[in-house]
Amino acid sequence: MDRRATLLLSAGHLFTDLNQGAMPALLPFFVAEYHLSYREAAGLVFAATIASSVVQPLFGRYADRSRAAWLMPAGVFLAGLGLALTGVVREYWLIALVLSVSGLGVAAFHPEAARSMNAAAGPRKATGMSVFSMGGTAGFALGPLLVTGLMLAFGLRGTVLLAMPALGMALVLLSQLRVLPALGFTRPYAVGGAVDAWRPFGVLAAAIIIRSAMFFGFSTFLPLYWLDVLGQTPAAAGSILSLWLGSGVIGSLIGGRLADRYGAQRVGLVTSLLIVPLIILFVMVQQPLVGALLLMVMSILLAAPGSGLMVLGQGYLPNHVGVASGVTIGLSVSVGGATAPLLGWLADNFGIPTALASLAVMPLAIAVLLWMLRRYRPVL
Repeated sequence: MDRRATLLLSAGHLFTDLNQGAMPALLPFFVAEYHLSYREAAGLVFAATIASSVVQPLFGRYADRSRAAWLMPAGVFLAGLGLALTGVVREYWLIALVLSVSGLGVAAFHPEAARSMNAAAGPRKATGMSVFSMGGTAGFALGPLLVTGLMLAFGLRGTVLLAMPALGMALVLLSQLRVLPALGFTRPYAVGGAVDAWRPFGVLAAAIIIRSAMFFGFSTFLPLYWLDVLGQTPAAAGSILSLWLGSGVIGSLIGGRLADRYGAQRVGLVTSLLIVPLIILFVMVQQPLVGALLLMVMSILLAAPGSGLMVLGQGYLPNHVGVASGVTIGLSVSVGGATAPLLGWLADNFGIPTALASLAVMPLAIAVLLWMLRRYRPVL
């Protein structure tokens, strides 16, 4: 494993996904400032994800055909710039627009970075991808802490400071462009004339979409649940979101090793089944301390198969690793986030606990889809 490349790519992943993690933490402040409904608040999450869902496979296709390392610093910078502008603009549609710019930056970064990580990892691909995923998960976890502190200190205009870490990381990656492009082209990706397995890849993508929908469902409504249902403070709401996202770092690190040893399909199936009773118990208890403990366990289980599933997708498409990366950590994740408005409608009409309880069916669907993949073997 190329340690230098892994560190750079993981750091870039952290600073990119920091912006995605910060977005849900902003929602309580937007709701208070602009008197938004739950559906309108979830619509902002939709805006942040829909742009990247459309273009991310295109970025992946471009990365398969050309040396596209420049997309990584450009993506980090755009992801931070879009989020930084949310506290400056005042109209709802303008907030949605700049969030779309942030989503575009996220879309630009991921395919080329994951493609390079695949090459840098060597034979321990799931382990290498778990380190890369851990960077992104850490970014998701740090985002709410950073945003909550800025909002409490400076109000909504404090978001402009979010451009600084993005700019700094973009400059670091830009200075390493001579190193990073070579990582994605150290060997051909078409292995022994292998044929791309699009059918199992489609099944896998469906499982990742549902997994992403569950992740975004909790990430979007946990702060609002902590405020409106459990009666906690905004600081506590930001902290519980960081706990939910930060616990995923443990899952990412453990899951890569488990996937290398037992297979990503098996790890994903088992962890999905274990999540179902935890979701039901979480909604029934409605107690902050117990809820926090349940969230930690659910987050670890949800994150554990992530890196292995990404590598599995790349293995199904050995001739289109960039496209596979764009779909598994781009399109699928973004489409999952696009389901947030539906959960917002449920929360407006039946309450946030009902919206969260509805997520319990998702891990069952994931388990069924992954069970369907038991007969397929990836090439890489």
